[in-house]
Amino acid sequence: MHNLVKKLTATELSTLKKLSSPKKIQDFLDTLPINHEKSGETYMSVRRVLREKKAHCFEGALLAALALYVHGELPLLLDLSTTSKDIDHVVAIYKKNGYWGAISKTNHYCLRFRDPIYKTIRELAVSYFHEYFLNKTGEKTLRSYSKIFDLRKYVNKKGMDWVSSEEDVTALVDALEDSPHLPIFPKENLKFLRKADKTERKAGLIVEWKK
Repeated sequence: MHNLVKKLTATELSTLKKLSSPKKIQDFLDTLPINHEKSGETYMSVRRVLREKKAHCFEGALLAALALYVHGELPLLLDLSTTSKDIDHVVAIYKKNGYWGAISKTNHYCLRFRDPIYKTIRELAVSYFHEYFLNKTGEKTLRSYSKIFDLRKYVNKKGMDWVSSEEDVTALVDALEDSPHLPIFPKENLKFLRKADKTERKAGLIVEWKK
């Protein structure tokens, strides 16, 4: 058994074993209140998420990735990177019969779960493009996506024990942000983007968990 699983307590492992499919993992994440970080920014490990019973996108993606791993899949992340005006989004990704899908923790109506219908990582990443905009201006902000980020490579590095650490795994966040990213579109096409309209912006105000 890989040392990722060996880091888990019996109770933690039992919880993750129940999450035997991407749909069940997503359903579980949906029961967790969003982590509003009221006491300051956090990047909690899976252990802390299970204990605190809350998560934001990065923390939810870690839990989803580990649940996938417990059931024989790879623990993979995808970083969706934006302009400086917005906030990146992170999802756990999985593959079924050659097609990619994503598990996502978000407080908004958009940027959510993706069914495994995308042939490439690029197809999956760009499926988030039109939903990714600033509510005040309608400006679309998604600019790039990371190459597949395999969490197995980082768990034993200093400050990156994303499974059981009691400290924030900020170093892992930095590694993900610094990993190779690919552009969504050429810069020349920026001038052709249309802002989200009033109806889309109104829908963008919908949140699942209020502060």
